[in-house]
Amino acid sequence: MRVVKFTHALVRLEKDDRALVIDPGTFSEEEPLDGAEAVLITHEHTDHLDTDKLDRHPDLQIWTNAAVAALLTNVDPDRVHVVARGDRFSAAGFEVGVYGEEHEVIHPDLPIVPNIGFLVDDSFFHPGDAFTVPDRPVDTLMVPSSAPWLRIADSIDYVRVVRPRLALSVHDGLMNDIGLGLVDNLLGGLSGADYRRLTSGSSVDI
Repeated sequence: MRVVKFTHALVRLEKDDRALVIDPGTFSEEEPLDGAEAVLITHEHTDHLDTDKLDRHPDLQIWTNAAVAALLTNVDPDRVHVVARGDRFSAAGFEVGVYGEEHEVIHPDLPIVPNIGFLVDDSFFHPGDAFTVPDRPVDTLMVPSSAPWLRIADSIDYVRVVRPRLALSVHDGLMNDIGLGLVDNLLGGLSGADYRRLTSGSSVDI
């Protein structure tokens, strides 16, 4: 499997000349959707969900939770597949398991929205905006590294609990290079995993 990281939360997975995309939001590029067969969406926040991008790619099949599906009013309902914690499905040649239910708390005054994570081929996990721990070993973990709802200590502890072989930064479009450098040093030095932050468009084979 090839993991291609794009701006902020968007990740493209490629295998056997097929591809799926996770969380194409408003902060991210549109080109990763070209040639993909499926999209997985963790939750409804616009940095993870750009409905206009989905409208412009009518051949994409979409897997997401019920809250996001209710927002896709301009999308052919036959393209939208509602999933929840415990579900498993196949998309673009990948086997996907669904984990988690809720977004991390941003502030007690703000409502908590539904959030699901995706375990792909029992090896790669994208949690969305949560610190969900799958019930099985994870080879490659996308670790959120910058958000209004996290401290870097929480990200470090998350990697330590999941214990992946490889931890890749995600949700990292909110800081400048100074902040990213600090985060990279802390996660790389304290998480206990092989930690990397891929620049937009770069990839790693797992």
